[in-house]
Order: sequence, then structure tokens, then C-alpha cells
Amino acid sequence: MKVVIINHSDTRGGASVVSLRLLNALRDARVDAHMLVVHKASDNPAVVQVGPAWRAKAAFLAEHLRIFAANGFNRADLFKASIATDGLPLHRHPLVRRADAVLLGWVNQGMLSLAEIERIAAMGKRIIWTMHDMWNMTGICHHAGECNCERYRSEPGCGCCPLLHRPQRLHDLSRSTWERKQRLYARVAVRFVAISAWQLANCRSSSLMRDASIAVIPNAFPVEDFSITPITTRTELGLPEGKKIILMGAARIDTPVKGLPLAIEALNKLGERTDAVAVFFGALRNPTALDGLKFPHIHFGPVADAATLRELYAHASVVLSSSSYETLPTTLIEGQAAGCTPVSFDSSGQTDIILHRDTGYLARSFDTDDLAAGLAIALDTPIEPEHLRRNVIEKFSSPAIARRYIELINEQ
Repeated sequence: MKVVIINHSDTRGGASVVSLRLLNALRDARVDAHMLVVHKASDNPAVVQVGPAWRAKAAFLAEHLRIFAANGFNRADLFKASIATDGLPLHRHPLVRRADAVLLGWVNQGMLSLAEIERIAAMGKRIIWTMHDMWNMTGICHHAGECNCERYRSEPGCGCCPLLHRPQRLHDLSRSTWERKQRLYARVAVRFVAISAWQLANCRSSSLMRDASIAVIPNAFPVEDFSITPITTRTELGLPEGKKIILMGAARIDTPVKGLPLAIEALNKLGERTDAVAVFFGALRNPTALDGLKFPHIHFGPVADAATLRELYAHASVVLSSSSYETLPTTLIEGQAAGCTPVSFDSSGQTDIILHRDTGYLARSFDTDDLAAGLAIALDTPIEPEHLRRNVIEKFSSPAIARRYIELINEQ
């Protein structure tokens, strides 16, 4: 079996990281797998850069010039939209030509056009498309929740798009892109992969994908890289001794979707506990974002080194997520792999990771009283670390995920 994964990068962003993990998982399972990217930063020999980056950049600029014009030449939200009108001729690439199955990941920003995907399918290739956001089920946006829009659910879908800052009309760029996707899905037997049950439910509520063929397979996770027992001391990391750590982090923790104000509200409701401290990792665009937090806390800052991040988890007792929605929140899986009790809102993909009161605590959506109660329970009666780690191994380990993708490819 010969497989090629197509993703914009091998390291930039969450979709790139998990696509590279899938590549490694398939190769460990003795699948002849390679990965095509526009931007290569790893030294993995199975990752192949598709050519000079300027070629994809030219396609990206051409696509966004179309969006810019449709937006009334307004730069607002320009880079939150993708239309897949321009891309690279990857049907000519040797790895695509020899492949039995083509696994698409995040292929926007000038990498693949919808027309090119149809050309690849016309070569007789099995097409499996793993969805890392909502773009497959909407017209042009990647996260409909960011603009509180549900027009992707209607039939026909989209139109009057809030990302297009000009007098709204039904047949705008979002509607025409929705129609192009509808034609592609009708012509090509794409097997989609949702990475969580929450994402599948969103697909089923969308007019584009309610009847699509969709399997639910989570992202592969390198459990073996994480340990319950830390290697470094707290002093070496600059963490306080003798306190339980509540850990919360992201690339940028004050991104609105991460719900930092809700976390602050819940932590403040814990009261005056002297046995615990909140540790935040990640960038802060707003330097005063934590000013309202009365609970003892440390802002660790951005963590670029994976080994340091693993040590933070190993020293922590609880991993907290207050996100309004997450397709499959990685920090909760990372925390479980290191034996941390996860506490989160029951709002989206968290339910694929946490079984309430068995492998963590799921608070009622956006109820900070309940979130605070979950934190108190996790601090006072933590779940057995080995039980949490076993949960990750069973659900998300690389061998388990590779096996499910191989089965899916063979079904095609």
C-alpha cells in the first residue's frame, strides 16, 4: 500500500503536527507513506517539499486578491477566509502518481484548489480528507463560531457572510464557494475523517456534509514521549515547591476561543487555597489579561521546547481548559498522558477525551461555578495517574490510530 499525505506544512500549526504524527504512525506500521508539504522544517526524509515556496505563495496571493476584491478591498478578516481557487498541480507529482491513497489534511493557502482535488481523484486515487477545522462544511470560513454564524446549516448554504465586509447579499463569495464544494463532493467519492464526535455532529448539521461519508478517528498522539514522573526539579523549571499545579496553556492563551476570562472567574471562585497555584504557558497579546486573577499564579510564557512542556505536565496535578469550543483539545490529552486530571467545559470535542468523573471532570458549558467545583474535586481527589495514561494509550496512541486509518483505506 502506497500512501501520500498532503498538508501545507510539517510543523507550522496543529494540523501540521498531527499530520506528521500520522505519517510516522503509518510508517511504523510498515505502510509506504510520504508527506507533501509547501513548508518543510523537520528533518524527516519521508517529508517532501513540493517545490519553491514562491509557487504556493503566488497561488495564495492570487486567491486572496479574489477575496480582497469580494471584501470591498477591506483588509478586515481577509486571512480568515479560504476559497481554494488556486493551487499547485500536485496530480503531476511522482508521489501522487504512484500512490494508492491520497490523504488530504490542511491544504489551504495556495496549496490545493478544489479543481486539483478532482483531478487527483480522476486518476483513480482513493481520497481521504481529514478535517482539522470547519472549512470543509462551510463556504469560506474555518471557524463559524468566531463570527457566530450558522448559515452553513441552511440549504443552499452560506451567503451574507459576516467575513465579507461590504453590503451583504445572498450570492456572495461564500455562497459561490459553497456551490463549488457541493459540486466537488457530488463528483468525487471523498471519505472524510472527523477527529471528534463533536466535529461529526457539526458536519451532520451542515447542508454540505449531512450525507457525506465520514469516519471518526482522532489524531495520533505520541504517548511514549510523556511521563508521569518528572525528570527535572521544580527549582530548575522555576516552579514553586510544595504546591499542586493547575496547568493551562496554548500558543496564545488570550485568544478569545480559549476562554481565559472564564478560567480566571473559576479560579477566583476556588477561594484562598494555599496548597495550589495556577501556571499558564503560552503568549499573551494583552499584557494585562491576567490582572483580574486573585488566585496564586505564574505566567510561564511561551514554551518552544517540547521537553520543557512535557516536564510542566509531569509536575502538574490538574490540566485546565476553559475553551468555548475545541475540535479535539490537545492539552487535555497531553495532561492525561502525564497523569494530570483534566477539567474542562462540556462544550465540544472534550467529550472524546474525558469520561466525566472517570477520566476527568466535564463542567456544564460556561458555568464557572461548576468549573470551579471540578477544579476543587481534581485537587482534593485526583484520578489515578496510570488510569489516565491508559485512557490515552487506548484511544490515541500511534499504533491504534494507524490501524484505524489502514482499515479505512482498505475499505475504499
